[in-house]
Amino acid sequence: MQKSSLFSIIKEDFSTPWKNDPAINSRFELLFNYPGVWALVTYRVANRLYNKNFKLLSRAIMGITQIITNVEIHPRCTIGRRVFLDHGFGVVIGETAIIEDDVLIYQGVTLGGVSLEKHVKRHPTIKKGAVIGGGAKVLGNITIGENARVGANSVVVKSVPENSTAVGIPARVIVRGKDRSPLSHNKLPDINKQLFLYLSKRLAVLEEAIQTHHEDIIEQRDAELEQIYEDFISTIKEE
Repeated sequence: MQKSSLFSIIKEDFSTPWKNDPAINSRFELLFNYPGVWALVTYRVANRLYNKNFKLLSRAIMGITQIITNVEIHPRCTIGRRVFLDHGFGVVIGETAIIEDDVLIYQGVTLGGVSLEKHVKRHPTIKKGAVIGGGAKVLGNITIGENARVGANSVVVKSVPENSTAVGIPARVIVRGKDRSPLSHNKLPDINKQLFLYLSKRLAVLEEAIQTHHEDIIEQRDAELEQIYEDFISTIKEE
């Protein structure tokens, strides 16, 4: 990540909402309506203090920031430039998390750990240009690749390759097309719905075959069912 003065990085933090949020119209709104920005700004100061061994003071600063902004950031974590916490409320960023430049994180996101060991990396690495949807939980020492996306409310426990999208609980990696808009969460496929559709139709065919004693019904409907199943399989990519 590019090194620069604390002032220039904070200046970028204040300018980032103008590039990422069409709802902002004035500096007054920036002052009162963007807790994620203020949480990042105080993190910048606390992180410098933490790295100079003022650990208790830095923790106190981020504790007060958490009360005011409802954003919890450990001062030891690493956060790059032009990172935007959209809305910010409920965001938790753990001690050993690494967030690279130009990452977009929505409200309610947790970058958490799954280990109680000390002096090891326990939290995720979010690579440049990634987008983490609202309510998503990214857990453990895993990597979300460059320009990857995590769908809203997904629970990610495995690394996500670059230029791909993970959705679901637990999250599965799906193959994406050319649409890389960071706000097009409504276009993510519903893989659970597709699987449920296949199972319900398969069950209906079996019930009809049993009731009518015509087993040839299964063969007649197999083509439709196989297409539904193939559509389901094509949307997921198991690692």
